[in-house]
Amino acid sequence: MENHNQVKKYATIDIGSNAVRLLISNIYIKNGKDYEATKNSLVRVPLRLGQDAFNEGRIKEKNINKLIDVIKAFVLLMKVNDVEKYLAYATSALRCSENSGLIVERIKKKAGLSLEIISGNKEARLITKNRIFQNNVKLFCIIDVGGGSTELTLLKNNTIIKSKSFKIGGVRLMNNVVSKKVWNGFTFWVKKNLKNINIDSVVGFGGNINKIFKLSGNNIEKPMSLKKLTLTLDKLESLNFEEKSIDLNLNPDRLDVIIPAGRIYEYVIKEIPAKEIWVPKLGLADGMVYELLNN
Repeated sequence: MENHNQVKKYATIDIGSNAVRLLISNIYIKNGKDYEATKNSLVRVPLRLGQDAFNEGRIKEKNINKLIDVIKAFVLLMKVNDVEKYLAYATSALRCSENSGLIVERIKKKAGLSLEIISGNKEARLITKNRIFQNNVKLFCIIDVGGGSTELTLLKNNTIIKSKSFKIGGVRLMNNVVSKKVWNGFTFWVKKNLKNINIDSVVGFGGNINKIFKLSGNNIEKPMSLKKLTLTLDKLESLNFEEKSIDLNLNPDRLDVIIPAGRIYEYVIKEIPAKEIWVPKLGLADGMVYELLNN
């Protein structure tokens, strides 16, 4: 780079059901246009808003205040990093909360940040904006499991062939709030739309599949086999709290959701059927960066 002015910073905030994330990205400039993004820093705060949303139907006042404090901190981090543009999106937990409109208003008033609650379909579309899919002719099956929702997408030539969002996720399963009707609709869609087609590559997004991949000891440049995924989940199920939290260094907010979330990936891969899954360690916040670039 010839001078410092050729690099600027954008930020994306993802308010999920299990955690809130701030991603600050370096944006490189060529011929006066944004053309590439790399990660500068990532901050993750576990709030588990889905615990309230899926059990009570609304976010409790205590957790609203925590969320506002987190957003205030994120706004300050964006300020000291000279962030020029940002996007802030909320997903399943706020989609399902009857007081979500009030929360958006309070965040705007107290933190000065504009927040949008996006649909499951938009969430799925944003995931497809990640760089690994650009100019790629393969048929991808994308599995994105969050705390409150699961998005399944078929993508070919940067075009979504089929996509569906389901109210199934790690936090929902942990709290036993996934109804039989919802689960049956999920399994029916998988069998109808994903079986007996020639999928070139299965790709997994989400914090839990990233952690499972790391725990499996898989080569970072290769896909994780279905066998290794199952073995890792089985091992986790056999361990007690201390072994998972201290020996494996799992965060407390990850301990109880990683297995149910992992079983969703396992189920879909078995049904396709596929032998492996690529885990690129990217997510919604990364897709949001490319939305900023394209705007």
